Amino acid sequence: MTPSLRDAMIELTHVDHVEDLWQRHCARMAEFGFDRLIYGFTRFLTPTSMGDPNDFIVLSNHSADYRKGFVEGGLYRHAPMVRWALANEGHCSWRVLAEQISSGALDKEAQKVVAFNLTHKVHAGYTISFKSVSRRAKGAISLTARADMTQDAVDALWQSHGKDIVLLNNLVHLKLLTLPVSLQNQTLTPRQREALEWVGDGKTMQDIAQIMGLTQATIEKHLRLARETLNVETTAQAVAKAAFHNQMYILEA
Repeated sequence: MTPSLRDAMIELTHVDHVEDLWQRHCARMAEFGFDRLIYGFTRFLTPTSMGDPNDFIVLSNHSADYRKGFVEGGLYRHAPMVRWALANEGHCSWRVLAEQISSGALDKEAQKVVAFNLTHKVHAGYTISFKSVSRRAKGAISLTARADMTQDAVDALWQSHGKDIVLLNNLVHLKLLTLPVSLQNQTLTPRQREALEWVGDGKTMQDIAQIMGLTQATIEKHLRLARETLNVETTAQAVAKAAFHNQMYILEA
């Protein structure tokens, strides 16, 4: 490990905002030749679903058109490398796609994804699937190489720098798991967060009302709005979901 890489990793450990972390990581990966990234993480994986897309953590510096088709349009569900990431841990060269195409192993939906990727010059790269300690959680990142790079060139680069690239991505993944994440339309207000925190601490409605200097009716309103914001049915589910996304017990700037 070079001193510059070591310094960069230390800096990453001190970052306290997702946006800053992601910007730094995209810049670092671009130095290796990977100029377009997609990171995805879910804590709500089941044998038949990746969970509600509204609960996914998705970060990307791809073009808006690509994100609209691949993420918002749902093409990711059929993407061969996403399927690989769900079933495996570690890293994988996109060379396997060429092998699957030549052997006729891709179904029609997967072929549509490959065709879509080619129109956006997404044709060479690597996918890293992160190790998880929960069967409900899965995280992965797609590293797309510059449009002028071939898979042969990417594989050669990986031979020289693959371990450093994996190390950096593992660090960023672990760091992301510790940072507050505000999902679309699922950001709690300070009052909603505080009320959930006291529930998480085992306090009763009467206790919380006294602590916060509010009426029980107002506390119940904050908790109801928190449930609606997080799209869950019970307060216990709201506490769990807010905790999963690090929206509780956070230090205010």
